[in-house]
Amino acid sequence: MEKRIGKKEKWLALLCSAMVLICLLIGCGLRIDKPGQSDNDTAEKKDSDSLAAENYITVGFSQLGAESDWRSANTESMLGTFTKENGYDLEYKNGQQKQSNQITAIRMFIQQEVDYILLAPATEDGWDSVLGEAREAGIPVILVDRMVNTSDKNLYSCWVGSDFELESKKVTAWIKAYTESKNIDPADLHIVNIQGSIGSTAQLGRSRGLANAARDNGWDLMAEVSGDFTETKAREVMEALLKRFDNINVVYCENDNEAIGAISALESAGKKVGSDIANGEIMVVSFDGVNEKALAYAREGKIACIAECNPLHGPRVEALIEAIERGETPDKFNYVDEKIYSYIDDISQITVDDVTYDVEKP
Repeated sequence: MEKRIGKKEKWLALLCSAMVLICLLIGCGLRIDKPGQSDNDTAEKKDSDSLAAENYITVGFSQLGAESDWRSANTESMLGTFTKENGYDLEYKNGQQKQSNQITAIRMFIQQEVDYILLAPATEDGWDSVLGEAREAGIPVILVDRMVNTSDKNLYSCWVGSDFELESKKVTAWIKAYTESKNIDPADLHIVNIQGSIGSTAQLGRSRGLANAARDNGWDLMAEVSGDFTETKAREVMEALLKRFDNINVVYCENDNEAIGAISALESAGKKVGSDIANGEIMVVSFDGVNEKALAYAREGKIACIAECNPLHGPRVEALIEAIERGETPDKFNYVDEKIYSYIDDISQITVDDVTYDVEKP
């Protein structure tokens, strides 16, 4: 990456130029009026405001939408970080779950000549053209939460977010450890997966992790259906799955909102939600650990296990911008350390890829 001239350096250069100009004007005998003495006051104030505005780092943030409590917390973290008080001029656009809206927003940011573009992409594919336009304009793009699938990785500067497949490996390792502790035959696990938004990085990683674990452990993965990361859609999906299958005993939900919707459908159908699947209960597992209702369900035993997905990326993205402003090249991929939660005392630790993780209380 070529060294980027920082905003502070440009500000100092502009300030020095302004001081030199003032000295020249004074030397030429030009009278500089005091406030209230000249009709030029308004123009001078505008010039001062313009100089102050130049000191902000301008940022365009394209958020994919507001489909979940995780997304809302992520947006709040970003908006709370990129404020005027912190030295930023932020342009925020909600994509409303539509990639076309996000592409339009990015092109607007390019026209506005922002210093940085922050993108939380709706899906992984379809970004090459607009990211190419940003690169031609010399605007660094930082990906937040989800990744993009591009032929040229240099179309974006860096990415920060979660290892979604690792999250899945933690949950499936917990399921394996728990069912083995209860002497439950792997073939007796009948699992349905309520997936997230199809094509998103979170969905791809969490679905892949479950599919691999089911194959390796001999579990019966009966169905995979998208719930779009929403409570309402997940409730509808769960209702339909109960009509298709009468032996479901594990519901793998790819976020907390889906888990809440699934539990609502299960209980409305007269099912008992819990971890005692050997005696007819239906186990629900989830991801995120942000929604307060989901955490309460975990403490009650209605959600057996939750893999944390930390949404507070604002300060992390700011640290990446600060590194670029200093002329540094940040790491391409910046993963967040995350936990796993369960109310069940039986399993205190799990091991994934030779790394041991403590199972904490929600």
